[in-house]
Amino acid sequence: MQKIAVLGVPSSAGARRVGQERAPRSFRDKGLLERLRAAQLEVIDLGDLPEIASRPDPQNPRRQNLNLVCDVARQVAEQVSRATQLQAKLLVLGGDCTITLGVIAGLIGHFPDLGLMYVDGDVDLHTPADTTSGIFDGMGMAHIIGLGADELSRLGPRYPLLPQEQIALFGYNLDSGWIDDVEIERLQQCSMIRYPAGHIRGTAAEASREALERLEHRATHILVHFDVDVIDAGDFPVADVPHEHGLSFAQAMQALRVFLCTPRFAGLVVTEFNVARDPDGTCAEQLVAAITERLAEGHLHWKES
Repeated sequence: MQKIAVLGVPSSAGARRVGQERAPRSFRDKGLLERLRAAQLEVIDLGDLPEIASRPDPQNPRRQNLNLVCDVARQVAEQVSRATQLQAKLLVLGGDCTITLGVIAGLIGHFPDLGLMYVDGDVDLHTPADTTSGIFDGMGMAHIIGLGADELSRLGPRYPLLPQEQIALFGYNLDSGWIDDVEIERLQQCSMIRYPAGHIRGTAAEASREALERLEHRATHILVHFDVDVIDAGDFPVADVPHEHGLSFAQAMQALRVFLCTPRFAGLVVTEFNVARDPDGTCAEQLVAAITERLAEGHLHWKES
């Protein structure tokens, strides 16, 4: 049986409001672990880290809760490194987007040629110098590639955490109104693989295979970051910051099917699910069922690390 290590990171430390810290519990309550076991996966439950909720930080308007964000990322890195030593694939349940920095920091000590498939409605390329919100989940990618606050960009065993050439941005939504001029300028100048939502709609499976093939030429292990705001708010209204004009739920799941079935799959991080927007648990149930199905399909293709 293939092993999958499940870690909950109930943190909205890097977010603008509370709610994401409750997502790991919501996913567990919908029978996530039981479904994975039923799919013939050997589940190693690493439990949940201590819950950290978003809080006002008026003394640091451009670096809100930086110490909290760093503390969470370091804890994630330690747990991820342990899971990798157990020869297990990862399923990390967030939480805001900054937890992915910790996942990368924990993986690259074992997989130095790690690639990142960043499935997200945003590009997260703000830095403290140009942010208007000071919220770090809008700055995650900038810190992954070495920009921004040293405390966060240098938390891993190397700097930058990842070279741009080993990152694919998939599903970012230029029509949502959440990607501004500073980020677009950085996007245009970067060397990351780029697949905006407008290029994916109607051809999700084909675009996913093409993006994956390009990333596989550059990396032998691939981490998939999945922010639910890549899905159109009208189809799946639970993102911490809902985005219009995104991918449909079906298109997003088509992409995940491709990304989770590669033999180079190292792990999946699920972020930005705000439980406050899902009072009856319907969306949590839908997402848990879909992710479980794709992991069940994927494990038939995985290889031992």
